[in-house]
Amino acid sequence: MTATEQLYERMYFIRRFEETLLDLFSAGKLVGTTHTYIGQEANATGIIAHLDPDRDVVFSNHRCHGHYLAFTDDAYGLLCEVMGRADGVCGGKGGSQHLCNGNFYSNGVLGSIVPVATGIALAERERGAGAVTIAFLGDGTLGQGVVYESLNLASLWSLPILFVLENNFYAQSTPSALQIAGDITARAEAFGIETAHLDTTDVAVVEREAAQVVQRVRDTGRPFFLVIDTYRFSPHSKGDDIRDPAEIEERRELDPLLVAGARLDEATRGSLERACEERLAEVVDRALAAEAA
Repeated sequence: MTATEQLYERMYFIRRFEETLLDLFSAGKLVGTTHTYIGQEANATGIIAHLDPDRDVVFSNHRCHGHYLAFTDDAYGLLCEVMGRADGVCGGKGGSQHLCNGNFYSNGVLGSIVPVATGIALAERERGAGAVTIAFLGDGTLGQGVVYESLNLASLWSLPILFVLENNFYAQSTPSALQIAGDITARAEAFGIETAHLDTTDVAVVEREAAQVVQRVRDTGRPFFLVIDTYRFSPHSKGDDIRDPAEIEERRELDPLLVAGARLDEATRGSLERACEERLAEVVDRALAAEAA
C-alpha cells in the first residue's frame, strides 16, 4: 500500500467510525456523551504518522477518537469503552473522553491535558529516550490560563513537546471572533516558542509539515506550537449545533476525504473503503456482543 493510500484509509476509517458512533448513540447503544472528529481527520492522521507509539506520548481532549485511532488503531477497545463494555480501553468505565492506553491519554476537562502533557515532556526529557510529547488542543482552550503557564514552562525548561492547536473556529457554539483576541500563533511566540500555521485540510500537506516539526522537536528538545485551521462538520456534541447550514456546506468542498481521495483512482479508493467498512462492521458486531462493564 502506498503512503497516499495509507493516509486515505486511516482518515476514511476514522470518519466512518465516528459516523457509526452517532448512529449507535441514536439507537441508545452508547453510554454517556460523545464528541466526534468528523472533518478534522487530516490533522491526527498526518501528524501521528510520524510518531512512535512505543516511545512518543499523545495527550488529547474531549474530541479524542481520531487521535486515539490514528495512534493505537484500537477500534474495538475504543468502541467497547464508549459502549460501556468490559473490553473497553478502561474497562468501560471512562467513556468517550477519558482514555488511557499505553502512551495515549485524554481528558474531557478543557485545558487540563496541557499542564499534564508538559509535565510528561519534562519526565521524558529526564529519561533521555528521545520521546516527543504531543498535546492536541482546540481554539476554545486558549481561554484557559493554565495553557499559558504550560507554554512558559515548556520554553523556560526546554521541553520536547509539540502543541497542536486544531483551530475549528468554534468553542462549542461560540465563534472564534467572539472569544479570541489577537493572533493565535503570537501567543506562543511571546514565550519564545517556534510556531507554524497551516490553513489546509490536505493530509499530504499536514503530513509533510509534521515530518519536519516532529523531527525538529526531537532533535532540538525544544517546544513547538503548530496551528492548523480546520473545520468540524458534526455538532460540538450530538445535536447542539447553531451554525449556519450554508457555512457547513461551503466547508464540505474542502472535506479532507475529498481532497485526499482525488489522488486515488476510483477502483483503489473503492477497495480501501470496502475494506474499512468490513473491518468496522466486524468491530461493531464484536462490541455489541461483548460483556457489559
